Amino acid sequence: MAAMAADGAGSAATDDEALHTRLRDLALVDLDALLTGASGEHYRRLLVAHAEDLEDALRTARARAVALQRIVAADPLQLVDAGFATRARDGGRDAAERDADRLHARAAAARALARLDELAAGLLPRLLEADRRRASLP
Repeated sequence: MAAMAADGAGSAATDDEALHTRLRDLALVDLDALLTGASGEHYRRLLVAHAEDLEDALRTARARAVALQRIVAADPLQLVDAGFATRARDGGRDAAERDADRLHARAAAARALARLDELAAGLLPRLLEADRRRASLP
């Protein structure tokens, strides 16, 4: 089971890294530079494509953030509220190991969520600017 958990964590880390890369790459795009020299239909297509790419990336980030929030919201310390006899069952080793693993997973999820929020915070204003320009198109 530990191997499966490691594989799942590795896959999520790989997926998160790909998402982080996408968000960082989009943050490098300067809208004015992208649209320089474009006019008419070409301008509109570039603007719409970029705005839709930003929107899609932020929707993906939002979905991942929701999944991470579920992990962060879990309470791995609920065993503290149980009686000492329950905590000491089987020497308490299994419960201690299980709950420590859950605490580590929650800490990792909180770090991943914070990183994702930082990246998304940099892109949201860019989406709003692109939307403002789209709204002013004839």
